Amino acid sequence: MSEHYDLFVIGAGSGGVRSSRLAAATGAKVAIAEELRVGGTCVLRGCVPKKIFMYGAQFADAFADAAGYGWQAPQAAFDLSRLTAVKNAETSRLEAVYNKMLADSGVKLQQGRAQVLDPHTVQVGGRRLSAQRLLLATGDSTHRPDIPCIELAIGSTEILDLTTLPRRLLVLGSGYIAVEFAGIFRGFGSAVTLAYRADLPLRGFDADLRRRLAAAMQNRGIEQQAGFQPLRLERDGSGFVCHGKDGRQLRADLVLNALGRSPNTAGFGLEQAGVALQPKSGAVRVDEFSRSSVPSIFAVGDVTDRVNLTPVAIAEGRAFVDSEFGGTPRAVDHQLIASAVFSQPQVAHIGLSEEQAVEQGRAPRVFEADFRPMKNAISGRAERSYMKLVVDSADDKVLGLHMIGTDAAEIVQSLAVAVTMGAGKRDFDATMAVHPTAAEEFMLMRTPRPEKS
Repeated sequence: MSEHYDLFVIGAGSGGVRSSRLAAATGAKVAIAEELRVGGTCVLRGCVPKKIFMYGAQFADAFADAAGYGWQAPQAAFDLSRLTAVKNAETSRLEAVYNKMLADSGVKLQQGRAQVLDPHTVQVGGRRLSAQRLLLATGDSTHRPDIPCIELAIGSTEILDLTTLPRRLLVLGSGYIAVEFAGIFRGFGSAVTLAYRADLPLRGFDADLRRRLAAAMQNRGIEQQAGFQPLRLERDGSGFVCHGKDGRQLRADLVLNALGRSPNTAGFGLEQAGVALQPKSGAVRVDEFSRSSVPSIFAVGDVTDRVNLTPVAIAEGRAFVDSEFGGTPRAVDHQLIASAVFSQPQVAHIGLSEEQAVEQGRAPRVFEADFRPMKNAISGRAERSYMKLVVDSADDKVLGLHMIGTDAAEIVQSLAVAVTMGAGKRDFDATMAVHPTAAEEFMLMRTPRPEKS
């Protein structure tokens, strides 16, 4: 006779762990299956280790800036193997924390790959288990497009395990992962080339931020190959060469494939169980309550390809538990979500870009601040910060808030509360600034930018 649960979760990442713990707290009998390590992409192979690497790379700026503030220090040397070891120790600690949280919550961990046999039955390691509800939280992984020999490139998981610094790194792509690792490895000391199909990096972000990020990366010595469409990748002696459709050839000692992510839906038996997938992405198709085409099977997080951010997966998991175990049906609003790119410099935003506001017929007023931070004025660094408010001319509501510069993520996170509450430009004007700070510039914008002809 198989074990029966009220909820069986597949995938012990951020969304799956949070969902299982919250469901167990309602008194439900819950199990969770994980074939790799508990913690998932964000904790073990994404956000956390990436930010540890980002902190490590930022010391290059600190050492360079120190002389302007009177410090005299010997020439610094970087050891990637030491940083990787520290990263591994921290992710192992966090994995243990996640395992303890599951155990303390009463969630049964089933180690192994789960196969969905039918709407209420899964198989893990040869054992059949049944549940009233199944929750898919399997996340996503590096997308491998149909480019010959793309398997020669490493992905974002493998680059976090390097112990030797590549002399030349080629990064294919221009999204979050691409620009973040380009900045990180340039900070470590690698020669970095960023190659992408568009004319600017970070498609979907406000154009003013995209232009400024491209310029800032160029000033940091990151070579950019815009309009580059990879044709094939091949070995070139001890390195690699990537051929472009226009004849360009880009050589490097290591290639990072940052050409997107694909939902982890293959090999779980989902289609056989009747779970409908999106035709292009392969993501699980869900409604606003995270229910799939099978009434007893739900999905949260990146496997649904809605908004692929860790806090969103956690929020979706919480809403699922409230709806299915808490008696309070609730859906997550995906329309207004702050996000940050830990590039160098950082980029962060919430709400509509200027281009999106225009597309929606909002006739926005735009307020800007473009300045050289005080710290950079003393150190001699030329890098600037830029802030932007997109305001509805009809009702004064702030439609979008955008920033590129030091601490952009922290600043936008705080101001996201105001934007989420529906603050108007008058509310920003009425807020007393904290001086001297960079964030105060969001309160001091008084004159809208002249309309573009």
